[in-house]
Amino acid sequence: MNYGHTMETSPDEAPSADTEQGGMEAEVKVEAMNFNIAENLDEEKRNKIGSAVKTEFDSDEISRKFWLEDTREWLDLAMQIRDEKSYPWPNASNVKYPLISTAALQFNARAYPTLVPSDGNLVKTRVTGRDADGEKAKKGERVAKFMSWQFMQDMETWDEDMDRMFIMLPVCGIMFKKTYFSHDEDKVVSKLVYPENFVIDYWSHQIEEAERYSEVIHVTPRVLKNRQRRGDYLDIDLGTPPLPDVSKAPSTSYISAPSGLIDTATPYKLIEQYRWEDLDDDGVMEPYIVTIHYESGKVLRISPHFTPEDMEMDGKKVVAVKRHEEYYTKYGFIPNPDGSFYDLGFGHLLGPINESVNTLVNQLVDSGTLHNLQSGFVGKGLKLKMGDQPMQPGEWKAVNATADDLRKQIVPLPTKEPSKVLFELFSMLLTSGKELASVAEIFVGKMPGQNTPATTTMATIEQGMKVFTAIYKRVFRSLQKEFKKVYKLNGLYLDPNTYSAVLDENVGPEDFQDTSYDICPTADPTATTQAEKLMKAQALMELLPSGMLDPAKVLMRVLQAQDQPNWEELIPGMAETGQPAPKPEQPDPKMLEMQAKQKLNESEAAQRSQENAQKHAMEMQSQQAKVAQEAQRAADKRAHENEMARIKAGQAAQAQKIFIADAATKLQVKAVEGKQKIQQKQAEGEQKLQQMKQQKQLSKSSSSGGKAK
Repeated sequence: MNYGHTMETSPDEAPSADTEQGGMEAEVKVEAMNFNIAENLDEEKRNKIGSAVKTEFDSDEISRKFWLEDTREWLDLAMQIRDEKSYPWPNASNVKYPLISTAALQFNARAYPTLVPSDGNLVKTRVTGRDADGEKAKKGERVAKFMSWQFMQDMETWDEDMDRMFIMLPVCGIMFKKTYFSHDEDKVVSKLVYPENFVIDYWSHQIEEAERYSEVIHVTPRVLKNRQRRGDYLDIDLGTPPLPDVSKAPSTSYISAPSGLIDTATPYKLIEQYRWEDLDDDGVMEPYIVTIHYESGKVLRISPHFTPEDMEMDGKKVVAVKRHEEYYTKYGFIPNPDGSFYDLGFGHLLGPINESVNTLVNQLVDSGTLHNLQSGFVGKGLKLKMGDQPMQPGEWKAVNATADDLRKQIVPLPTKEPSKVLFELFSMLLTSGKELASVAEIFVGKMPGQNTPATTTMATIEQGMKVFTAIYKRVFRSLQKEFKKVYKLNGLYLDPNTYSAVLDENVGPEDFQDTSYDICPTADPTATTQAEKLMKAQALMELLPSGMLDPAKVLMRVLQAQDQPNWEELIPGMAETGQPAPKPEQPDPKMLEMQAKQKLNESEAAQRSQENAQKHAMEMQSQQAKVAQEAQRAADKRAHENEMARIKAGQAAQAQKIFIADAATKLQVKAVEGKQKIQQKQAEGEQKLQQMKQQKQLSKSSSSGGKAK
């Protein structure tokens, strides 16, 4: 029974035998992994295996066909891809409401910074068993620090892949990571695999339990030729690669530009299938990795997917073989209720609602377009030039017709304004979709009402985060599996020089030997928001007075919760040794008590002296205040008397002036009265004299009349 390929190398890469750092066991495994079993099989056997691989691959594709079609539809909807629309008229409204897009962006905005922390402390470790001397904890800290550096720095694309995954995962519902040791890059890598490129029977339960699963790999002619020259693949002529069917390919597929021409970058489609075969005809099925060219079905490589440790022996007879550690890690969003392998995403949950929302929006817009633009019929009896009559805003045209003819001959189509019922239905569906996706206004940055209590707001946020918390736990499970794969690979392929250089410690790769079961790499399942971290840290600070907690440890947690940059520098000794500096020795309690009493007596004497000085100063100030008050009262009295005297003198002068003015007034009145009397007497005398003249004149007149008679 041949063996050789393990999870420590990629099946499409031929590893070298230079593994001095991995130890003797790794050397044996690498030597076995170099072996391509397909070279020792005749062409008929290879063709039979290739045909079986292709047939079973197509069978698995058919089993998940409807899921894949739905996923492509939801991806197009999330990316706002619009098809040409001709109903109810060409170029009618074709709005794509971004309900799925908003849900995916919101999940990415919450999950990515939470699950991939910015401080770089990605990997945690859990100590197994007793750790009396703390060596296991120190070992765990070293492993966590190195693996965090490995993921965040050494794997250049890992962080970017996680960001991309947290955008696509809520839409598709499932993503994959492939973890292996790449001899091309000479390091452990963990790369993203899209769900359309990972093919497994729809009703499989887990990858580990599946009878087979496949990955679609697109390889350019240049890369294929290099691998054939290295001996990774059999040197077989695969002909010219066919053009991919752009119309059926999902938007995320690795395809050439739809130019209609085949160039040097047009890839071959290879199928790498993990399956069971009995190549040595001993009646025991063994796991192998078979790589074929899809179009021709030709086998390029067959590698064992087991090691001698995976064989169950009965004496010298092999009775069973188990599959070695898996390459792939499944990241699921929401488990499918039908029990299938492919999980659900927001695309499957919100897709129908999003489609209905799109229909309602377009109907409302089309209704508004009809109502605003209007159309209708023009009778032949109207004396107008037939055809379109363009009108500009504010333009009036003269026509050879009366107003009555215009009213009778022009009949507009009856239209209505956009329906309020449709708008209310649109609002209801939109609200339901947001509730399902947990993207209520409070989660997208909008402030609650002015009178909303802070506790109510926090409780609302916490309740809304329940859905995401469950999804986070599923992601953490997968992330922990990925960490364990890298941990085991480090035990085989880690360069001690790199390990020591990263940690700045003289340590070896023995930290990654999983046979001791000392530590276990894990993700942090308690990742919370910044506000929750600060609240927990504040709660620890409130418990400090109890005396049961270590103040240094509490302070470290508070600084970490606050995301203080270089917080280790704030604690003496932390940056140099990784531990807080020990506290200085405490003096004798009796001496401290005597010193405290002496300080207390000195303090009391000083206090009494200060009180006496203050009392004397206050008495002096009181006497000075009394003298000043008496002097002020005397001055006020003198000022008052002087003011009263001045007022009296003014009053006397004023009274004298009034008397003189009164006497002068009386004299003037008497003088006026005397003058008036004199004038009156003169007037009376003149009147009497006038009367006498008149009488004399009358007398003369009467005498002259008598003579005349």
